[in-house]
Amino acid sequence: MHSTQDETDSQKAILSVRHLHIESQQQVLLEDLNFELRNGECLAIVGESGSGKSISSLAMLGLLPENLKSTGQIIFENEDICKMSDEQLRPIRGKRIAMIFQEPMTALNPLHKVEKIIGETLFLQGLSKEKVRKKVLSLLCDVGMPDPEDKLDRYPHELSGGQRQRVMIASALALDPDIIIADEPTTALDVTLQAQVLNLLQLLIENHQMSMLLISHDLNLVKRYADHVIVMNKGIVEESGTVNDIFQYPKSDYTKHLLDHDFGQANPLPEPRERVLALDQVGVKFPIKQGLLNRVVDHFVAVEPLDLRLDQGESIGIVGESGSGKTSLALAVARLIKSEGDIYISGHNLNKLNQRQLRPLRTDFQIVFQDPFSSLNPRMTVEQIIGEGLVLKKLKKDEIAQKIEDALTQVELPVSFKDRYPHQLSGGQRQRIALARALILQPKLIILDEPTSALDRTTQRAIVKLLRDLQQKFQISYIFISHDLKVVRALCQKVLVLRHAKMVEFQDTEALFEKPKDKYTEQLINASRY
Repeated sequence: MHSTQDETDSQKAILSVRHLHIESQQQVLLEDLNFELRNGECLAIVGESGSGKSISSLAMLGLLPENLKSTGQIIFENEDICKMSDEQLRPIRGKRIAMIFQEPMTALNPLHKVEKIIGETLFLQGLSKEKVRKKVLSLLCDVGMPDPEDKLDRYPHELSGGQRQRVMIASALALDPDIIIADEPTTALDVTLQAQVLNLLQLLIENHQMSMLLISHDLNLVKRYADHVIVMNKGIVEESGTVNDIFQYPKSDYTKHLLDHDFGQANPLPEPRERVLALDQVGVKFPIKQGLLNRVVDHFVAVEPLDLRLDQGESIGIVGESGSGKTSLALAVARLIKSEGDIYISGHNLNKLNQRQLRPLRTDFQIVFQDPFSSLNPRMTVEQIIGEGLVLKKLKKDEIAQKIEDALTQVELPVSFKDRYPHQLSGGQRQRIALARALILQPKLIILDEPTSALDRTTQRAIVKLLRDLQQKFQISYIFISHDLKVVRALCQKVLVLRHAKMVEFQDTEALFEKPKDKYTEQLINASRY
């Protein structure tokens, strides 16, 4: 990404950070950060959770929480942002330096429609309603939004993940800022959408002569889009340099560790094996209701009817982009939504049972959700969360306490964690608690819906290794839903590829990676090989 301006202009630093130091009362969060961002350049700050990436970006907009102390300088247009009042920062935020946040669903106002979300800042600039609508449409076209006019009257919950991210980028671009800070802009997106969103940002920056600060924990993504890289670890800069230097000749062990994407190999299949799950022509469709009487006028097909067999100790990966039907299939298997066809677990056809008949069988199949923070009750301690399922089993108190301790040990967490609440844990620890809650009931099948998508590479690697170890020890079967093909390859013996609700292909993992039968599968594999 290189500026087309003359050499002298492109050498000029648009933002200079000098000796930036941030600390709370207990600890140092960022130590001596120095860099210069030049015109038309993309600078990446890379590191895992807790490395100080996001906190340094908030400092650049004067958005640090009051309980944090910062020293050093952030020079923008010969002014020090650190010394500015809120009044002085107001014309800079959004207009000169804009930010794209990590999770668009929480960053976009759920009460406003797309037109108002993007156009709000334009109204404040005094533009007429007509001009604002025209500009919003033009921005939606710029960010590659399909059918932009149709999206103007939609709320954020009516858009897919990729579309929400596009709205977020359009609102950041509305005032033609000089600098865009992109904080993990693609973590929640599948590989094809990741490439689309970043290609789009790259194009917009070249066309609008902007600079970008890209914050990410994914080094392979950075390799393709950045000019310079700063690698951070626990608030300290490990090393910095050009993309070529960092990737070809990494100096620090930490950078080498980040560059290592070897997640290991899936477990060999045990012999002999018994059947755990059989799906016969299972499909999912949702009714479309219209009119005053709310009559069903049509159906939206989420999953076309398909067959599937899963044995004991086996993992099947389900991959595909957003909206392909992955989660709908998982919820149907767990009987959390209605489906057609037959679902056999332990010899019982779940679709022929009512809720009362189903309840005793639910211990055989458990589900671990994508976002552990929203699936764990914030008012319950870890002990209560894990032990919740045992209450129905009418066990003695000391027996329950022992099982909870065993479950914590199995997911490699200290027993002392049982008195903590979810907000006191990191993302990886919360995911382990969600896993312990599923494991305590000794299920035959665990359905894992994107359990590693929001985690950094080290935590992902640890969770994948843990899942492999647990599978070997207890011969559990997994249905593993993910858009990360590296993780799927390391855990699953077979892979099912879904696209637009249809099964595109289903074959052994290594065969699928070596010789994909479908063009779409080939696209997914290539997109994951940044």
